[in-house]
Amino acid sequence: MLNVEMLSTGDEVLHGQITDTNAAWLADYFFEQGLPLTRRNTVGDSLDSLVSILRERSEYADILIVNGGLGPTSDDLSALAAATAKGEELVLHEAWLSQMERFFSERGRVMAPSNRKQAEIPASAELIDNPVGTACGFAVQLNRCLMFFTPGVPSEFKVMVTQEIMPRLRQRFSFPEPPLCLRLTTFGRSESDLAQSLDPLTLPPGVTMGYRSSMPIIELKLTGPAAEREAMLKLWPEVRRVAGESLIFEGTEGLPAQIARELQARNLGLTLSEQFTSGLIALQLGRENAPLLASEVAPSQEETLAQTAHWAAERRTRHFAGLALAVSGLEQDHLNFALATPEGTHALRVKFNTSRHSLALRQEVCAMMALNILRRWLNDKPVASEHGWINVVESQFLP
Repeated sequence: MLNVEMLSTGDEVLHGQITDTNAAWLADYFFEQGLPLTRRNTVGDSLDSLVSILRERSEYADILIVNGGLGPTSDDLSALAAATAKGEELVLHEAWLSQMERFFSERGRVMAPSNRKQAEIPASAELIDNPVGTACGFAVQLNRCLMFFTPGVPSEFKVMVTQEIMPRLRQRFSFPEPPLCLRLTTFGRSESDLAQSLDPLTLPPGVTMGYRSSMPIIELKLTGPAAEREAMLKLWPEVRRVAGESLIFEGTEGLPAQIARELQARNLGLTLSEQFTSGLIALQLGRENAPLLASEVAPSQEETLAQTAHWAAERRTRHFAGLALAVSGLEQDHLNFALATPEGTHALRVKFNTSRHSLALRQEVCAMMALNILRRWLNDKPVASEHGWINVVESQFLP
């Protein structure tokens, strides 16, 4: 099995001033390609630290993806660290320098002298093209390890990994068949509650049951070698049975995307009226190109359940929409939801046991509840369902 590692660089990453989304993306992408990461490290903008860890990991890793530190400023040290670790000089790559000059010229800009640094790579390095930016990548062999150096800009990093680095890896190494990972996402159940029912399951050899908790959802993952595919698929219905009514979607597409696709397939327009959720539902559905006919964020005010239902029905009629979804303001941990449909309006008054959480997190919970109500109606299920920490205290249907 290949030892595949990633090294993230930069003080801002090390000290948590930015989230390392590149590391999360690469780990997931490589896993799907059959190259799961065996280790991830992070170092700051220190030449000595960079050189030290490059030399150290070169004795253990077969592949190392180094991310960041290829910019034009003095704290961008990755190229110098690679050359120092190899005991060689940096050399100017004339062809890349010319490409950089064209890059700036085509945009009507003058290239700053500091950008010249981005065309300097270790003497023995192979240049890795960057089709969308000015920082070229490069590859070097150090001891047993093939190292790829990449820029930290996510859009550039992802293009270089998929278009330049992965083809090189496939030419040089034999990949195992990717592991199988079956996923489903639940809403309204606690991790401990799910684990209590799932931990007694007998898993096939090399297969693990994983839990990813990210309030307000819990993701269940059954992961194992491709050789155990048949046994995993046989076990999966039991995982789904345990998830029960809390299961809101399978796979990784996400609930907003699945709802948007279903609305489009049925040619159903949707109008939204949000109070407590402050436009969060519209944002999530809008990102997935859901057919939103209108959306508003109204001031929070006290409402009876009948008033919320009436408002949703009125919005549906006013905007000639197939559906209208309304969320009231939060009153002492109680919230009203109303979904107006061609058959009538479903209205729920709900109590959330989430007062200890931040406002932003409570809004996420309520937005997910609203999306789940919409999902359940689209799947011909009762809009109200039982959840561990969400109590439906009143339900109405108004024809």
